[in-house]
Amino acid sequence: MHHDLLTELGRSLVSGSLEDEKLMAKTVDPQPVQILPEANVIKIGGQSFIDRGRVAVFPLIEEVVKNLGRHQMIIGTGAGTRARHAYSVGIDLGLPTGVLSVLGTFVSMQNARMLHYLLARHGIPFIEPVQFPQLPLYLAERGAVIFFGMPPYVFWHQNPAVGRIPPHRTDTGSYLVSEVFGARSMIYVKDEKGLYTADPKKERHARFIPKITVSELEELDLQDVVVEHSVLGLMKHATYRRSIQVINGLEEGNLTRALNGEHVGTIITSD
Repeated sequence: MHHDLLTELGRSLVSGSLEDEKLMAKTVDPQPVQILPEANVIKIGGQSFIDRGRVAVFPLIEEVVKNLGRHQMIIGTGAGTRARHAYSVGIDLGLPTGVLSVLGTFVSMQNARMLHYLLARHGIPFIEPVQFPQLPLYLAERGAVIFFGMPPYVFWHQNPAVGRIPPHRTDTGSYLVSEVFGARSMIYVKDEKGLYTADPKKERHARFIPKITVSELEELDLQDVVVEHSVLGLMKHATYRRSIQVINGLEEGNLTRALNGEHVGTIITSD
């Protein structure tokens, strides 16, 4: 392409290095487009929620249905206990992180398909990463879609700082969807009220934290955090999704309140 047809930034990118920090700083403007500003990404926990079965899932399904037509919902699923078992077997067999990521992906997909079948009568589709270009059409017509939360890194998954468990799992995959689409909210549905200073199932004196920033959370250096640490790292450099909300989905109405913008559970912000 003739350089006269390029913008100043275009000429710089063609002739410069993509490792040049000053050049990369010029790529900040203009502000990225919010693709789906009215959509809400909802991540339903695997071990914390779906693994509880009918007693937990059915009431939440009913609440999702009640919100059809009122809120656009992009629903991601966690992997849960079955993924942890697959990880343990894979590690025992000497499999690398990228392969473990594949195993976790298929368990998350199983959970997504189960929720899809439970919502099938309402026309809520299950989509895989290759179908994401059609996601806005499904939202416009049906009001909700279901996807598996594991990011599609598969064999290309980076190694963790410690061990071999994939560091970017379903919390991270769901968060990235909310950031890239410029979604209205990112809601994590768990079986606890939100963030605590320790695991409330194991430590009865654990203190509930209704609101906190990423930097404040890092200063606490908690051993147990309600979302994956990689999510907190991504929030620092986010353009749109600079807050997340963690709610107890076992309490009826919490999802609706969160979709309505109410402060229920814990809100973590990047600022």
